[in-house]
Amino acid sequence: MSLALSTLLFEWRRYMAAVMALALSGLLVLAMTGVFIGIGKGFTATIERSSADIIIMQPGAKSLIGGPSGVPRRFIPLAYNHPEVVEVKPLDGAGGTFQSIKDVDPTMSQAERARRGAPKQQFVQTSIIDTTPGAVTIPTDYSQELIDALRQPYTVAIDETSLPKLGVKLGDKALYNGQTVTVVAVLRGYPNMMQSTIVMSRDTLRMVGQADTGPRVGPLMVKLRDPSRAQLVAAQLNTIGNGQWKAWTRQELADANAGAMFEEGILVIIIGGCVVLGTIIGVAITWQTLRGAIMANIKEFASLRALGVGMGSLNRIVVELSFWVGCVGVIAAIVLTWLVSLLAMANAVIIALPPILLVVVGGGLIVIAMLSGILSLGILKNSQPADLLR
Repeated sequence: MSLALSTLLFEWRRYMAAVMALALSGLLVLAMTGVFIGIGKGFTATIERSSADIIIMQPGAKSLIGGPSGVPRRFIPLAYNHPEVVEVKPLDGAGGTFQSIKDVDPTMSQAERARRGAPKQQFVQTSIIDTTPGAVTIPTDYSQELIDALRQPYTVAIDETSLPKLGVKLGDKALYNGQTVTVVAVLRGYPNMMQSTIVMSRDTLRMVGQADTGPRVGPLMVKLRDPSRAQLVAAQLNTIGNGQWKAWTRQELADANAGAMFEEGILVIIIGGCVVLGTIIGVAITWQTLRGAIMANIKEFASLRALGVGMGSLNRIVVELSFWVGCVGVIAAIVLTWLVSLLAMANAVIIALPPILLVVVGGGLIVIAMLSGILSLGILKNSQPADLLR
């Protein structure tokens, strides 16, 4: 075991402030970035969790966020020309006014009526599923009971995060574009921070007069006979399409959606500000903590110099020590972020932490720690052997 690592293990209290500074800096960046990625995943969860292996969109679409992605209806039979395609369904959707219904008892007091509040009205997005067994538009985490409930006419499912905003709960009736619907299920893990979303069957969407019967439909959800060949089949479909469409594997589209979140200028500014703030906090506190810890051990460093250890070797010890402080800080940051994500999940907020984000932030924290160590090297000049005689 190296001297630097031994020093950190046996005198960990002196370096705890530096570790916590790095951990909190990492938490700030990871949590903020994870929340924004989670917002995007909540918006596209219906597709990313579907049983579709390939999604076909128009060639100019870069993701599901921020642009049209529908295709001509005539593409449906064309997609079936590939021998490995077993099902193709368009992802239909719409939007409308959703209004809660407050049943008021004539004998109810004024105070009780005030507590129940007035009916809420809000514009919502509508997403659909096909309720036939094993349909490609059904998310993989939907239970059979949920599918059976949505099979009933004029029924909807709503994510738990949207219930307070819409003023409804499980079993309530509401008005969707003036027609009565019933909330038969509550979803979890499908939050939409920008606009509430309700889910209904394709049949119910047709009953409320919003089924897409025109020449264009939403993105095409494609199920394959062998899902492991999705990447190869997607390339072959793109060849068949000859530039008329673009076929994405589900993972490719998920990655594109995550990347699209960072094309929004305001998000880049917010995350960039968090990175700058976290870097300043991390460097300042870690630098001062390492400087104080080295000063506290200055006699030990002087003893090493008296034994013939050169300044170059002492500098390497300090840099290595800062490296290990950075490694511990990375572990602490990941643990803290994981705990925060559990707390957020309990409140129906998604904090997504892709591995590449952990690698980038972790590497940044180690660089901050080593930079702080380099800034602290000047204090070693005070480790004079003659001071041991005082």
